[in-house]
Amino acid sequence: MDGASIIERLMTAEGRFDPYPLYARAHELGAAVPAGPAAVLVVGHSAANQVLRNPAFVVEDTRALTFDNADLLAHPSVLLLGRSVLQLNAPDHGRVRSLVASAFSARRVAALRPAIEATTARLLDELEARGADGSPVDFMDAFAFRLPVEVVCELLGVPAGDRHRFRALASDLTIALELVQDLGELAAADTAAEELESYFAELVAERLARPTGDLISDLARTAAESPDRISGEELLSNLALLLVAGFETTTNLLGNGLGLLFRHPGAADGLRTGGLDPALFTDEVLRYDSPVQLTSRISSAPDLTVAGLPAPTGTVVLVMLGAANHDPARYPGPDRFDPTRTDSQPLSFGGGPHFCLGSQLARLEAEIAVPALLDRFPRLAPAGVPVRRDRLVLRGYESLPVTVR
Repeated sequence: MDGASIIERLMTAEGRFDPYPLYARAHELGAAVPAGPAAVLVVGHSAANQVLRNPAFVVEDTRALTFDNADLLAHPSVLLLGRSVLQLNAPDHGRVRSLVASAFSARRVAALRPAIEATTARLLDELEARGADGSPVDFMDAFAFRLPVEVVCELLGVPAGDRHRFRALASDLTIALELVQDLGELAAADTAAEELESYFAELVAERLARPTGDLISDLARTAAESPDRISGEELLSNLALLLVAGFETTTNLLGNGLGLLFRHPGAADGLRTGGLDPALFTDEVLRYDSPVQLTSRISSAPDLTVAGLPAPTGTVVLVMLGAANHDPARYPGPDRFDPTRTDSQPLSFGGGPHFCLGSQLARLEAEIAVPALLDRFPRLAPAGVPVRRDRLVLRGYESLPVTVR
């Protein structure tokens, strides 16, 4: 099996459901593996980290898409994401990122702890009421989605009455982040992009007329007064990205974490008694079953290499974050779930210029929510077969039924 065939297998339903055996095969081939003409598959932790931190490996922005496949630019989902910090390169990336980064500073995230604790308690009350008679409750819908969406919407300034609509929109939009083989697969993502852009256009207009002191109000004023700092189109794209990214990864982190706790009850006991550090548990969930499995970069210089492999200008570098987190050269027993590991440093939030802005917030939400969940429900148990989302890039559960009594 070579790099190209590993990618081919990963794009099947079976490969997406459980990619880890394929990652293990890739590790046998090396830290980086040729994957066809002008493509490299990176699975080693050190090699992946170096690519992510090297600014000469750039993201595929709209200019690259125009050169490679102009048809993509006919899709609203591609355009929307292409104007966001996720797919901007220097100098535009730094210009836009600097405007939103302050909202996710360590000080501001720490200040959110009381609000996260209060929201967690309220959602646990509702979860208890829904499952009081022993009926199964979908943990993903009732808690894993609602907690991070409440937090990020409060941070942005999205009205409470609108928040229920975003799970389906985010699910559809993120299809555009997958390794799409047929552009027809982008239909749902395009519809979601148009709806999100329209929604935020109305909200921005409202905040310009009646500012409320939230992040949307601040960014709307900046776009209106200094369009050279962020244009109107960039504003809408980045608000949509901040909303979706603000809960999508955390939702999967919470779901993947609970799924692992059901398989490892000793870890649940440790979190309940205080014998296990929630931060170490969160790190191990991120490492063992990363909510984000891969990202990509493009070589922008002729003499670049990846783990000894040539990566001349234009080479597509698929950075397999999930595989890097299972690198036997970095982690003893990489396929063993061990929440007592220290110095884990998983690459689940990326690295370098595009390191996830919301990483500290996601960690804090998990470190608060999971122990509180286990403390409230000593008899929390699975209630049927969980359903995985059929995705490769964003890995999580579609549904995870539980009983709380």
